[in-house]
Amino acid sequence: MSLPAEKASELKQLIHQQLNKMDVHGRIREILAETIREELAPDQQQLSTEDLIKALKRRGIIDDVMKELNFITDSVDQECPTSPKQHACFTDRQSTLKKTNIDPTRRYLYLQVLGGKAFLEHLQEPEPLPGQVCSTFTLCLHFRNQRFRSKPVPCACEPDFHDGFLLEVHRESLGDGTRMADSTTMLSISDPVHMVLIKTDIFGETTLIASYFLEWRSVLGSENGVTNLTVELMGVGTESKVSVGILSIKLEMYPPLNQMLSQEVVNTQLALERQKTAERERLFLVYAKQWWREYLQIRPSHNSRLVKIFAQDENGINRPVCSYVRPLRAGRLLDTPRQAARFVNVLGYERAPVIGGGGKQEQWCTLLAFLCRNKGDCEDHANLLCSLLLGYGLEAFVCVGTKAKGVPHAWVLTCGTDGTITFWESLTGHRYIHKCINPDESPLAEQPKPLYPYRTIGCVFNHQMFLGNCQPSDLVEMCMFDLNDESKWKPMSEEAIKSVCAPGATTSLPPFPPLCASMVDASITSNEMEMQLRLLVSEHRKDLGLTTVWEDQLSYLLSPALASYEFERTTSISAGNEEFQDAIRRAVPDGHTFKGFPIHFVYRNARRAFATCLRSPFCEEIICCRGDQVRLAVRVRVFTYPESACAVWIMFACKYRSVL
Repeated sequence: MSLPAEKASELKQLIHQQLNKMDVHGRIREILAETIREELAPDQQQLSTEDLIKALKRRGIIDDVMKELNFITDSVDQECPTSPKQHACFTDRQSTLKKTNIDPTRRYLYLQVLGGKAFLEHLQEPEPLPGQVCSTFTLCLHFRNQRFRSKPVPCACEPDFHDGFLLEVHRESLGDGTRMADSTTMLSISDPVHMVLIKTDIFGETTLIASYFLEWRSVLGSENGVTNLTVELMGVGTESKVSVGILSIKLEMYPPLNQMLSQEVVNTQLALERQKTAERERLFLVYAKQWWREYLQIRPSHNSRLVKIFAQDENGINRPVCSYVRPLRAGRLLDTPRQAARFVNVLGYERAPVIGGGGKQEQWCTLLAFLCRNKGDCEDHANLLCSLLLGYGLEAFVCVGTKAKGVPHAWVLTCGTDGTITFWESLTGHRYIHKCINPDESPLAEQPKPLYPYRTIGCVFNHQMFLGNCQPSDLVEMCMFDLNDESKWKPMSEEAIKSVCAPGATTSLPPFPPLCASMVDASITSNEMEMQLRLLVSEHRKDLGLTTVWEDQLSYLLSPALASYEFERTTSISAGNEEFQDAIRRAVPDGHTFKGFPIHFVYRNARRAFATCLRSPFCEEIICCRGDQVRLAVRVRVFTYPESACAVWIMFACKYRSVL
């Protein structure tokens, strides 16, 4: 492998510096003099290179050099690279920091997870055999727009976490983002390290185990800029007061700090921040109570409306609902608002788990927990979609209300500049134009028939506004959405909302992580699923006493249809159907019958998808087709989205000679 000229020059310089550091030249001169004195015969005039190398090897000089020139090639498992610039470096073998992508002009926090213990739920977990598929733990981190993911480790009472994460500590304001942050600057950075622990079972299903906000600034007052912490992880939802395990963590500043702060200064700063946050939250709570009293005085029936000012997160902490939404830019990962709606739609839907009966358990997840788990409740989907639409410059709000049968639900609305009100269903990606029914119209007059599934609406909110519905009826079809009309929508003070929901307003506000590109290879995953489905179909037909003949060309012809279905889901525009039908007509001879069955999933488990397909009588008819000259086809097309979310389209088809 040849190196570019500048890289070769840099490598030579680094080697030269290391040789000087070890004083290799001086040691070689000593050995050379000793060898000439002891081994060179009087009649010999010169010493060969081979003789000198033998002498160096004999005295262990070459071995010492090779041990010291320790190039470290492993790097942090980082989902979103923070800088394209990579820096080669030598590291001492004794150093805990063994990374190559270190910019010596920037300040880093090196966070090491040194192991876990007391995960008592897995006390009886058997030791996995080599090569055996088992449940795993994965630790996900977010710090100041950087995201990291640990290597999966088998679930155990003492999980074998041994990962290091290099977190760049930078300052975004005042134009000094490229300067190395000093102790005082870092003390003012209140962003915590958000840690989320995810469990993945043998079927690929994910469960949120814990969500923890690590206060890292204690390292600024520790000796040598290194500190060891024991972090107790608590459960989520109804188990938020129960310990699930303990992590051993080591924090280290790199490069080492020139000036350390006293622990008293650090503790005082943290106490002042907590005091300021508590006071702001107290004042907002007082204001919210006053607002609610005024709202109830408008009409007593308002007490039964779904006006949600606070919501519990996964840790059981009450937060203002406006803090769950913030303009979120997807960079180059998503191109349009409708593509963003499709992305949110393919994230899995799962209601918060409840132990026993008693109805729905409320749990609005922080964005990192939702993205890492890759599934959540309707509120999580609506908050993410609203944030993305705000990022695209739309006037978007989350709506809280009910669907049919009074089931609580959340969705998104956008207000057009022309007054058009559009509802976005975050679980399906569907869009609906709202047209209000006029109650004063004559009974014989034709009224617009609503197509959306929403029944009532109690409030709408985004990152800056909260509005309670104070119209006589809370039925969606009869509501006017002129949000500036205070006789119809009672607003909260924007200043009050800003005091607790603006970025950096309080230290208890979880920062929003960036989206990460998909790590799923669409072509490889599509091929793997297709081969697995072929095998499953062949085995199923064999059990029925049927032979299976696959036709590759027919399978290939199904691709345009699957691409067309996904395009229609994203854009609401149908395209390419004529070409597909024409190709199928040409591929199916006269006297033969063609049948096809497309189906859509948001997971990549082929066996689970096949079991679902067999429950459809149309699909079972194709898979179990009997007849003359039966040819089967299956095509899988995986469409990838950010956060490794996938839309999976599968189409089974068959053609056979019609026998009357």
